[in-house]
Amino acid sequence: MIRADIKEIKKQLTPDRCTIDRICGCYVNHEKKKIFTSTLPFGMVPDEEMYKYLDVFRHTLSGITGKNLISLAFSAESEKKGSPHDLLMRLRESALSDEVLLDTFYDAVIEAYDFGENYYIVLVHAIYDVPTVTSDRQLLTDASENVYEYILCAICPVVLSKAALGYDEHKNLIVDRFRDWIVDMPSKGFLFPAFSDRTADIHEMLYYTRRADDMQPALIDLLFGAQEVLSAPEQLDGFRNTLQKTLADHGDFETMQNLHENLHRMIEEHPEEEGALTIDKKGLKKLLNESGIDSHRLRSFDKHFEESFHREDYPLLAENIASEKRFEMKGPDIKVIVNPDRADLVTTRVIDGKQCLVIQIDDHVEVNGISVRTLKKP
Repeated sequence: MIRADIKEIKKQLTPDRCTIDRICGCYVNHEKKKIFTSTLPFGMVPDEEMYKYLDVFRHTLSGITGKNLISLAFSAESEKKGSPHDLLMRLRESALSDEVLLDTFYDAVIEAYDFGENYYIVLVHAIYDVPTVTSDRQLLTDASENVYEYILCAICPVVLSKAALGYDEHKNLIVDRFRDWIVDMPSKGFLFPAFSDRTADIHEMLYYTRRADDMQPALIDLLFGAQEVLSAPEQLDGFRNTLQKTLADHGDFETMQNLHENLHRMIEEHPEEEGALTIDKKGLKKLLNESGIDSHRLRSFDKHFEESFHREDYPLLAENIASEKRFEMKGPDIKVIVNPDRADLVTTRVIDGKQCLVIQIDDHVEVNGISVRTLKKP
């Protein structure tokens, strides 16, 4: 799913546009025991609760694509009868009205989800009449192209409110405030099926994780049966490990600077409507060669890539392996951080027989927050 598709569905999760028709929930304690389950038409939810639920669902479609929001693909093998994918299909087709299916789903979550505290599983069914889009991307709300029927799930930690003092108006005193259990924003969630090119794609789903470094592969495998994915930190670590082994001790500053600039140029030039830019093994090898790593060094690239990622190939999200916020150089006793758009300000030079980093600066420089002159007057 691309950002525009996610944004379109997220816009439906507001009181005036909401098309949710059923909501189901299961509260699970830290011992993995179901405390209660509930199911009712969404129209019966009181307004104040509805606003809070919609906030939870919007959070489940929030974050950075490729880091917090990951598209998961189903293989033909994983779509067989009796598979996790089959369960998701039947849940959607039943509009969450089959309690046996719901219990099966809750049990699957409880088995797969690694979380040692209380949590709340909330699941909704909705039908969205997808409006026609004009050539200039304007929505025609009175004309529908197709119907998108989906289920959206959020898994929310349930935490005890903090201890504090509060005012008791009946006693007219400051007293110890009552602590209760609060449903927090989701830590995991999913949208099924995916909404791709403004239509349902039953061969894909959108997975949400609050923390990019906590993908919970067992949850993805047991609950969805989807193909394994690597988290953003795992992709970055694998990329760095591959690059380090390929370069050995022959990496240089100019090559890394070229790689940084070429990677960011690719991201900037990639059309947004095509979704996030991915780079496979062949594309990454080409990028390294264009950045100054010669073919001799690249002979070992395939081997190191496969060792780092434990597979023959894997499409890496470009934004996961590019440093968006900084261009950093680090030594034993020094660290230099440069705006990633101005890496050209730094060069290398041999001065008095020593390798040096040379940083171009203007007249405004601060040292420990104090403005100083860049050159001493003679």
